Amino acid sequence: MTRLIAAFILMATPVLAETHATGDAAAGADQFARQCTACHVVRSPEGQTLAGRNAQTGPNLHGLAGRTIGAAEGYRYSEAMAALGATGAVWEEADFVAYVQNPTAWLRTALGDRTARGKMAYKVRDLQDAVDIYAYLAALAPEPDAGS
Repeated sequence: MTRLIAAFILMATPVLAETHATGDAAAGADQFARQCTACHVVRSPEGQTLAGRNAQTGPNLHGLAGRTIGAAEGYRYSEAMAALGATGAVWEEADFVAYVQNPTAWLRTALGDRTARGKMAYKVRDLQDAVDIYAYLAALAPEPDAGS
């Protein structure tokens, strides 16, 4: 069923070329359901839940691809994630993949701060799963316009 929904989304929205996602969005839908829904939801600005349940542990991942890091409305980020977002850094595939595989190490490297910590403790163990999850998230919402 999840693959069917992902396939429909991909047919309805030709977004992958714009977001430069290289993974398999249908496989990412399966991995998102397995690994991410305990903490995250993908909810459109209109309030429609596109993926996940009503989880509120982590931020809403709608529009993640191309969005300023640490900028989801209504979520209180760690100091490190907020500091990175303040630099204007945006989520691109390589950053997302590295982050979800080792959030603390990625934040420390990105900020050049050996004490930086985020709130996400879970790690996506498989590189391809991380790439596919990014492709799935990118397929659910277009990249935000530059400057928004």
